[in-house]
Amino acid sequence: MNLFLEILVISFGINTLFFVYAFIRKTDVVTDLSYSLSFLLAVLYLYVLHAEKALLQTLLLAVVSLWAVRLGSYLLSRILATKVDHRFDDKRNSFVKFGTFWLLQATAVWIILLPVTFAMGRQGLQINYPFLVGGLVVSLFGLVYETIADYQKNTFKKKNPKRLVTSGLWAYSRHPNYFGEVLVWWGIFVMVLPYLRGFNYLVVFGPVFITLLLLFVSGVNLLEASWKEKYGNEAYYQEYVRQTSLFIPWRKRS
Repeated sequence: MNLFLEILVISFGINTLFFVYAFIRKTDVVTDLSYSLSFLLAVLYLYVLHAEKALLQTLLLAVVSLWAVRLGSYLLSRILATKVDHRFDDKRNSFVKFGTFWLLQATAVWIILLPVTFAMGRQGLQINYPFLVGGLVVSLFGLVYETIADYQKNTFKKKNPKRLVTSGLWAYSRHPNYFGEVLVWWGIFVMVLPYLRGFNYLVVFGPVFITLLLLFVSGVNLLEASWKEKYGNEAYYQEYVRQTSLFIPWRKRS
């Protein structure tokens, strides 16, 4: 079976199992967990059964695994505290609406993993150190950046549950966690870039997809609307929006 098709089947299989459980129990607890777990199990499958375990492939395994474990544990601890994800209030009781979300989530995992899937199936790779080191630095920087951003937000919210975090990394970007997330996947693409030829360049759709998804669909777009509804009348929020970059970290506008 084609390796890309195998990962598609794995992603759909994992998410289908979790969807059945979530729909029957009417719970949101496993939704984000299944997302991270899909990446982790898929990359382990690729590495153990298909990769020649060269340096590039081992580093890809390490980066994706670190990212998945970090994100999965963070999101799981958050949902265990809140018990509910309000994104699904209009979907949780509908088989079609809820199932569509899980279908899209499984597809997203497959698309985002395109560069990794490609690299894991290559044999006899000659290491291109400038791209390998450059991409690894970008990915690890992104991973650390989003981890710090999430930690700062979590710490702030415990003390100020009714206010929006505007300090730390959040003073330079309104969505530093998503910015770090995007860097992780673009760094991975840079690591794989020297081995792409012809139609293989289409795997760039992986980092492009996660960037567009976070900017315009499930991340920035939704949060901006939610924040405007919650804090729109607050003077500090209006000032924060006016002065602070939406996505790419930058100094405050005067």
